[in-house]
Amino acid sequence: MAIPITIENLLIKNVVEWARIEFKEGWNPQTILKTISAFANDIDNWGGGYIVIGAEEENGKLVRPIKGIDPNSVDKIQKELLRYCKFLKPVYLPQTEPVCFDGKMLLLVWCPGGYERPYACPKDPDSKSGEKIYYIRKLSSTIEATDLDVKELMSLAHNIPFDDRINPKAEMKDLKYPIIRNYLQNVGSSLLDDIDKFDIKQLAGNLRIADGSSEYYKPLNVGILFFYDSPEIFFPYSQIEVVNIPDPTGNGMEERIFRGPIDEQLRNALNYIKNNVIAEKVFKISGQAEAIRVKNYSYEAIEEFLSNAIYHKSYQIHEPVTVRIEADQIEITSIPGPDRSISDTDINKYQMRTRRYRNRRIGDFLKELHLVEGRNTGIPTAIKATKANGSPLPKLLTDEERSFFSVIVPIHEAFLGKEFNQDADKENGIVGKVKRRSKKQIKECILKLLTTENLSANGLYKRMGYSGNASKSFRKGIEELIAEGKIHYESDKLRDANNVLVKG
Repeated sequence: MAIPITIENLLIKNVVEWARIEFKEGWNPQTILKTISAFANDIDNWGGGYIVIGAEEENGKLVRPIKGIDPNSVDKIQKELLRYCKFLKPVYLPQTEPVCFDGKMLLLVWCPGGYERPYACPKDPDSKSGEKIYYIRKLSSTIEATDLDVKELMSLAHNIPFDDRINPKAEMKDLKYPIIRNYLQNVGSSLLDDIDKFDIKQLAGNLRIADGSSEYYKPLNVGILFFYDSPEIFFPYSQIEVVNIPDPTGNGMEERIFRGPIDEQLRNALNYIKNNVIAEKVFKISGQAEAIRVKNYSYEAIEEFLSNAIYHKSYQIHEPVTVRIEADQIEITSIPGPDRSISDTDINKYQMRTRRYRNRRIGDFLKELHLVEGRNTGIPTAIKATKANGSPLPKLLTDEERSFFSVIVPIHEAFLGKEFNQDADKENGIVGKVKRRSKKQIKECILKLLTTENLSANGLYKRMGYSGNASKSFRKGIEELIAEGKIHYESDKLRDANNVLVKG
């Protein structure tokens, strides 16, 4: 049975987090069986992992050139692997595939999280009746589970994520062959090589989007969400609603509803925002060949926030993901909110780390399509993109019950109808601000300039990028700083515009 990810995507493109990959120089049932059981236990709901037999690692990284394994030994290893996996309690059978990489033969072992976890592994795999131990993965290591870990594994046995459950109302015919084929093309799956030999049941089995006994083989919820053209029939309001309100009165309001497979509706909604909302301004700087470019919103940040909303919403709650675009902000809301283990302080600091994922299989598919970042990196990526654009930081909102989660992304100040003065602000170390400064900003700028040199009021005015008649706010700022004793004129000629101001 083929594995729905290429060895190149796994080892070079880093589609899967490195903590989910184990390298084994050769076939060693003593260690490999323990790692298989640990991936199957999937205590952190990562979606299991991959073992690459024939590849050496150093500090968790692939060592090249690849040593590989003897091609004549592949069949023997797979037979022994099948025999040893039957010693697991309950029995767990991973999927294997011989693959070539760098001209060498490897055996790729895919160990998805098991439905019947926890799995106990013989401490000595050659002793079928010997002591059995629970193993788990922590970072990139396979370790024995503690008593507390075992209790957690027991509780997880009764908590299969919703996206990984069988959908009793769906039939295999609901999984659409063209949509599956398109997905396999997008991720470059090796399944494409023999796709014409597979029927829909075989394809679904390879992708693990269906499960059950032979007489009750049904699509999983994740299969319907990605590979059925109208998932809202099974999951009402599994859609993205975008409302564009350019005027507070509602004049010119536009509403778009994006339906279909969830990766498709995500792409379509993002394309709408990119083509109809994202705008750019270019500012020339005197003495500098390269212009300054800023966007009203960082598209990369919006992409991360909306993708995370699709990833983390509950499809058991019949509410859409909403995007409300106003004149000065974009608000993205999904239901429910983040896990209760994430404190309000962590949310305010943009440190939303969790071990529990609501939709681990949805996350796996979105990661393979490069629509979401890896583990706990989506928010930091969005914040980084926001800062790079010089935009105000977003606001993350939820309530005590964690019933919703909203991200409010403010527009860049250059798009608020104010004159952008990047030239003067850059000179004064205030990059990304606007000419219409507040009185507080004016006073701070005056003090900063007077720290390094003494300037007249006229000199300050020009250095701060002003021209024409004197700004009332500027004059008021100087008067207040003098009254506060923070600056003073060098002489008593107050009416002389060339009278030098001195700090302190």
